[in-house]
Amino acid sequence: MTSDFESTITGTRYSFDSLTELLAKANEEKTGDELADIAADSAAERVAAKDALSRVSLATLRENPVIPYDEDEVTRVIQDAVDEDVYGKLREWTVSELREFLLAEETTEREIAEIRPGLTSEMVAAVAKLMSNLDLIQATSKMTVTARCNNTIGGEGTLSFRLQPNDPTDDVDNIRNSIREGLSYGVGDAVIGINPVEDNAEQTKRLLEVTKEFIETWEIPTQNCVLSHITTQMEAVENGAPADLLFQSLAGTKAGNESFGIDVALLDEAYAFGEDECTAAGPNFMYFETGQGSELSSDAHANVDQVTLEARCYGLAKRYDPFIVNTVVGFIGPEYLYDGKQVIRAGLEDVFMGQLTGISMGIDACYTNHIQADQNDIENLAVLLTAAGSNYFISVPMGDDTMLNYQSNSYHDAAALWDIFDVHPAPEFESWLEAMGIVEDGQLTEKAGDLTVFLDEPEEHLRQGGTQ
Repeated sequence: MTSDFESTITGTRYSFDSLTELLAKANEEKTGDELADIAADSAAERVAAKDALSRVSLATLRENPVIPYDEDEVTRVIQDAVDEDVYGKLREWTVSELREFLLAEETTEREIAEIRPGLTSEMVAAVAKLMSNLDLIQATSKMTVTARCNNTIGGEGTLSFRLQPNDPTDDVDNIRNSIREGLSYGVGDAVIGINPVEDNAEQTKRLLEVTKEFIETWEIPTQNCVLSHITTQMEAVENGAPADLLFQSLAGTKAGNESFGIDVALLDEAYAFGEDECTAAGPNFMYFETGQGSELSSDAHANVDQVTLEARCYGLAKRYDPFIVNTVVGFIGPEYLYDGKQVIRAGLEDVFMGQLTGISMGIDACYTNHIQADQNDIENLAVLLTAAGSNYFISVPMGDDTMLNYQSNSYHDAAALWDIFDVHPAPEFESWLEAMGIVEDGQLTEKAGDLTVFLDEPEEHLRQGGTQ
């Protein structure tokens, strides 16, 4: 595209040579964009870019994807999925008008759902760039996206958690005890998901069997997953492993996905495989993880900014109607998100963009120890995103994942968020917690945190409603 986008701020004229440049310079400050040398040079230039972007039509964004249609299969997936009738009603809107529509008090959840099929990822990213943090929270709070595997997450008034019982040696006894502890705090309705130390079919099968046996023994309405490579999981399932969800990391470019060892054909194959072989009730059985900066880390960003690439991940994920999509927002490091302020902004952007795309969106509100952030930043983000309506969070023992060596929300953070916002776990899971005596009248009982609850005989415990 050769036409310029312009804006004049305090007497200075700023010109942007392409839509890709405009999108990048309208982004909030991110070290990844600076590292890629595509960020605004000053706050004034950033404001000018936002001003110019606000007047861009949705048709211009549709007709000028940041990576051309014939060069990138992620672009093709996104463009081919657009409902042309819906798009035809929106094409003359500007990005500013889309923002005003989403934030208007009279705009309903149903009306937002009606426009989703006409949006591309570039449109979703563009409107996010015009929003303040509070705008993102308000707009996200209007959007409800539910999904069902063995239970239903994302419903009004619910907040779910992934129970992440990682162990540095994949020790099965340690993993079981971590599962017991997490369940005793009421978490685990999103998924009991393990990041394995060894990415091979034998170990994946072993861990899937351990988690599935625990779920079936205690009749838990949840789902299991082992986060090895998608091909490893498929091999494990072919060898008899019981998997409710199939997992894969995604990128927003073809080259980024190639660095993960995947392409659309493989994801299509995995989806068809999961339909036949996953042990969940469904219909949603895919689990994806993303994160701003992943494409840049593999030199696959194509001079596109982090937010736009992240939105493209969600456009790709939508093809597979996933049960959960998770942004590991602070995991990738300070080269991409430098401090707590950038992590919080990225988390709000990601959940908003995922929900606007129409996928069941959650987050690992996390940070690594070499980033300029601390636990208060992550707790702040969890509070903000619970207010916004994130479908779920990741939780780890004491907020410290000793296998992946990073910090996240803890098992016991869940109770605080449920209490502050008067929200609950997935309904099927909460009923099970009540039957176990872990929850009563929407509150955790004295059994909370007592993993020995799961050393009793399950049939007797469930029959007596958790009483001794």
